[in-house]
Parts: sequence; structure tokens; C-alpha cells
Amino acid sequence: MTDSAATATPSIDTDAVVIGAGPAGLFQAFQLGLQGLNAHLVDALPHAGGQCAQLYGDKPIYDVPGIPVCTGRELVDLLLRQLAPIPVQWHLGSQVQALESLADGRFLLTTSAGVQLRTRSVFIAAGVGAFVPRTLKIDGLQAHLGRQLHYHPADVAVAPNEHIVIHGGDEDAVAAALRCAQEHPTARITLLHRRDVFQAAPELLAQLQALRATGRIAVVAAQINAIEEQDGQLAALLLTDPQGAPQRLALDQLWVYLGISPRLGPIADWGLAMERKQLQVDAATFSTNLPGIYAVGDINTYAGKRRLILCAFHEATLAAFAAAEWLSGDKVALQYTTTSARLHAILGVEHPGDSD
Repeated sequence: MTDSAATATPSIDTDAVVIGAGPAGLFQAFQLGLQGLNAHLVDALPHAGGQCAQLYGDKPIYDVPGIPVCTGRELVDLLLRQLAPIPVQWHLGSQVQALESLADGRFLLTTSAGVQLRTRSVFIAAGVGAFVPRTLKIDGLQAHLGRQLHYHPADVAVAPNEHIVIHGGDEDAVAAALRCAQEHPTARITLLHRRDVFQAAPELLAQLQALRATGRIAVVAAQINAIEEQDGQLAALLLTDPQGAPQRLALDQLWVYLGISPRLGPIADWGLAMERKQLQVDAATFSTNLPGIYAVGDINTYAGKRRLILCAFHEATLAAFAAAEWLSGDKVALQYTTTSARLHAILGVEHPGDSD
């Protein structure tokens, strides 16, 4: 992290920036909201949930207090419902690529989308790192990123009669093909994988088989070797099938689902004290060695650390209190959501005294 004067580029002012939209980050934003602090939430994935939704989306979780059992996606949905009354600003599908300290004690964060956030505090809830899609290593392909090439897209415009090639063999790829078939009835859809074998839930495989039988979704088993371009556009994929025969697959868009992998990324260059790729924090406040920067969840380490979701919720709560006191320069009174008129107003619920 380097010292810097405020730049001439317009920036957005906020009380807090939360890096990571997994369970720890979502609950952190909620707790900041209860403290009256406005937050922007940044995540590399195009959707909330982080590792919990991506790796444990359909797996049961049994140790969240008050919830006997829920899947990763269900937990994320519950956290989003809880967060709904809090006015959080979202920056999904984006990474914080630079963090600078300003002369006035604030921080200037720059995202991969070019957004600049000027903030009084930073909360790193990045888990084991930013989850980023695995990319295809094909000469010339990267030039089409964001136009015809999309990795794990959340929402892509599809023109009538376009040919969409979805590349991948896991559940995300199968689900994307099924969703595309439903949402874009005129589109041609091809599911491309090196083998005609897919790893997905039985009900999804049954739906895929039914749509294959009607010709709604085509399946091609082949390996991508190169691309063909025409007038600066991605025109076709050059393939080799399992028998070694060459194939050409014309297309309009390529959606790639090859899984995701965690990367610590620029966080390692911000001057934060680390131990084995985890941020060292004070267990009383969850502050890092740099005042105003906090770390919660799997990204941090301290004596007695346990990498559990319920522990991350505890950490986020104490970090929010610590930040509120540091920013105000005074102690923060403990209030309860059962009785506090102030907290009821923040959450948009009726206070018992309102009807008097």
C-alpha cells in the first residue's frame, strides 16, 4: 500500500468497503448497517455467496445457530433477506485491484471495473481469496472477453437466433444450458465438453437428456484447439473430437464454465501483516496492523482461530463495533434489536412505542 494524494478522478465516498460477498461479508455489511455506517460490497463473482454458494451450494450445513440444517445457497438467501433493509451498494463481478492511503486518513480503492471508492474503513472478508473463473488458454481468445466470450456470466444479452456455445462439464454448465434454453427460446444452444459425460444433479441431467432428445440442446464432445476470427469477431471454434478428427463449430457467443479457483491477488501487496497467506488480526477488534482495515472470516488468523461460518459472524460483529468506535472516537452504546427504537428504524420494523 502506498501513500497518495486524492486523484482528480471522481470517486464515491462511503463509510466502509467490504471486500467479499460470502456469508462473512454479507453479515459484516449488515452489522455495519446497524452501526449506521454506509457500505459498498465488492466481490469477484457475479453473484453473492462466495465460497459458500459456489462450493457448498447444495450441501447441508448443520452448525449455524438457530438453523438445524440448510444448504449453502439457502444460507446465502437468508443472509440476503436479513441484509435487505440495509442500503448496501453492490459491485459484483469486480475485484479491488489497488488500495491507497490518503493524506486525510481515508483509503482509495480502485476496482477492476474502474470504480474508485473513497472510504473511512475497509473490511476484508475474502475467504481464501477472490474466487475467479478458470480461463481458457487459447491464442487470441482473450481479445473477445466481455463481447462474445463470457466466464460464468450472470446476465448476458442474447439476440434472436444466436448460437450460444456453453463450454464445461459440471453442474454450472448444465444449469446454464437449461436456463439459456428456457430464457432464450429462439437461441441455438450447444453444450461443449471434452467427453459426453456431465457431473450434475440427477434432475438436471434428466432435463438435459429430454432437451437433447428434442434437439433443443445439442451436445458436442471435443477439445478446443484454436479459434477462427472474421472481421475482428469470434466466428468459430476449431476442435478435435475424441477420435482425433478435426471439427469446426461456428458460434455467436461462448460461455465458459470451467470452475473457479481462489486467488489472494492484490491483497498480498497492501502492506498487511500476514501468516501463511492469512491476515493477522487483533482478536478483540479484528483490526489488521493498518488502522482502519479489518479482516473477518477465513482470510484472517489469530490465536484460537477456527474457520467456521458461525465464528465469522462473531468476528464481523466485533469488527463493526470496533470500527464504529474508531471512526467516532468514542464508545458505542450496546443496543438490542429486541428493544431499540433506533435499530428498529434502521431495519424498517415497527417499534412497540410507535403505536402509542
